[in-house]
Parts: sequence; structure tokens; C-alpha cells
Amino acid sequence: MSCPDGAREDSAFTERTGAQRPDVLVVGLGPAGARAAAVAAAAGLQVLAIERRTRIGDPVQCAELVSAAFTVEAMRWEAVTAQGISRMVTRVEDEPPESAEGFAGRMISRRQFDQRLAEHAAACGALLVLGVTVSAVAADGRVRLSNGQTLWPRALIGADGPRSRVGAAIGRANRELVVARQVTVRLEAPYDATDIFLRAEYRGGYAWLFPKGRDANLGVGVDHASRERLKSLLEALHSELAADGRISAASGSMLTGGLIPVGGRLRAFGRLGTVAVALAGDAAGLTNPVTGAGIEAAVRSGELAGRAVCAWLGGAGEALQDYEEELGDLYDGAYARAQRHRRAVLRCADARSLRRGWISSPEYWA
Repeated sequence: MSCPDGAREDSAFTERTGAQRPDVLVVGLGPAGARAAAVAAAAGLQVLAIERRTRIGDPVQCAELVSAAFTVEAMRWEAVTAQGISRMVTRVEDEPPESAEGFAGRMISRRQFDQRLAEHAAACGALLVLGVTVSAVAADGRVRLSNGQTLWPRALIGADGPRSRVGAAIGRANRELVVARQVTVRLEAPYDATDIFLRAEYRGGYAWLFPKGRDANLGVGVDHASRERLKSLLEALHSELAADGRISAASGSMLTGGLIPVGGRLRAFGRLGTVAVALAGDAAGLTNPVTGAGIEAAVRSGELAGRAVCAWLGGAGEALQDYEEELGDLYDGAYARAQRHRRAVLRCADARSLRRGWISSPEYWA
């Protein structure tokens, strides 16, 4: 794919207004933003990518599970994989656990995964700036940063999470959110499955135990209205599993939390004056409304967003609409099914509804 040179700063404009004009400004350097930056930079565009955190991938706000079939350009999986996963075990209320094959995956180090994606973006030519946030996005596409700098990119990619400032600027907002809380705990014995806990008390969400070698991620997610119960729910599950001899009773480490959009995909493009805008990852609502899974969709949407703005800057006027349609083809069917099950469980969270509303149940796919 060819793109215009466009990589030289408009010095006259900069002197006159104090704003810099990169071809592409990427906001957020998680998987979606890093992939978008890499794709656009590799195509010859001048790409500036900013990240609010001072260290890529830290803190980890993710259960860190991806499917075994997931692939990423230039990713050395042996360097980021903690262990393989062979199956899923679902535990509905107090009923006996049910083991399901066909859910093979890998537990990754999300910190290392994100760092390698960012390193690849930099190697492709993107300029990465950490510890900077967006203060404001103007109607003409100018972006004011927390360091006082003003940018006026030719294209803007919002990969800045479920409460995206870029998305808000074009009228897109995630309205339905799950709040998650997770700790790292010590396993008492090696384990090769992901455990899912489905209970009515985890309203709008579920709990999980995902092994990572000798440790595991133990977490709970609930809808935003129930967020004040998260701490006590997680502590109770920790105590229960410790009493069963599965994990150490010692306090968990690396406590993290975060928001997960579960309202379905948002319209992922817009315009601010002459500036093309594309959203990717959580900013575009690209997480499964039942499982909350979003890493793979973030990477894929970042790649597609990078290609779309490159094509648009190269004169392809329909490139952003094509991006929107491709996201729809990839995700709308699966997310619509998940939304139906999610709403059914919210109406009635008995054991039958919880079971049929989870992906390991044949009824989920009927």
C-alpha cells in the first residue's frame, strides 16, 4: 500500500500557530494503538503515538488469556507466554464443575506483550511519547496535550480505552461497562485450565482463576452499578479457594482493576474538520459483551485502523467507511449473540440462565 510522502512537518504552519502537524497521531499505546502506529509508520507516514502511562504495559489491567490460534506479526510467543491452557472449567453456583475442551489458549505476560508491540512500532519509525495525556480535542481536530503541546494531525486514531477522549470528541461513548478487580495469587499445584465462576452475585460479570505457572490471576468483574461490592466479592472467592487448598491463603499481590466496555461495538470513524478519526480496541467497544475478551480484537482493529488512515491520506475517500464495514463483518454477529445472552442473564440469573449464557455451553451457540 502506498501513501503520500507527507512526513515532513509543515514548518510555516508550526511557526504561525504553535501546532505541529504529524500525518497520524495515535492516542494510546496498548495493543490497538501500538499496532496502528506500526502499520502507519511502516507505510511511510510520520506517526506520533502518545501514552498516558510512563511505562508501557504497566500496570497490567487484563486477565492475560488469548486463544491458541491468535497470531501477531513479529511476535515471539515463547518470550511472552507464561503457560499453555488446554481447556476451560466452568463452575455454576455450587454445582459440580464442567470441563470443556476446545478452549485451548495461552496465558501471556501482558506487560511484555505490550512492550514488544510498542518496540515494533518504534522500529517501524513511529515516535513514541510516554507520560502524556490528551487535555482537549477541538472541533477542528487540534489536540492539546498535558505537556502544553498542541498537535493538528492529518489523521487521528483513538486507542485510548473505554472512556476515550478521542471517541468523545466525535460523539462516541461506551455506555455499558463492567468493572474488574484482580490479584495475583500463588497456586498450590500446577493447573492447565481456566476456571470460570458464574454466580448471581457477580451481576453482569463473572469471576476467574487463570493459571500462570506457579501463580494465577484471580479476578471478579461486575456491572458498574455493583462496583462497590467488588472488594468483598474478590476477598470471599480468595478465601473459598484457599480453604479448598487450591491457592495460598496469603494476600494476593499486584492488585489491579479496570473498566471493560460490554455494550457492543461503536461506530468507529468520524471527522473533526479536515481530520480523519478512527477508533480501535476498547475505544471502539471491541470487547465481547459476555467474556470481556478484547486483546485479539484490539490488535486486529489497530492493524485495520492503521491501514484505513493510510489509505484515506492517500486519497481513498471511502477508506474509513470500509474500515467500519470490515469491523462489522468481523465482530457484529458474535457481539450481538453475546448481548442477547448478557441481557437474558441480567433479567434472570438462575443457574440455567448462567450456564446457557456462557460460551462453553452448547446452548450459547444455538
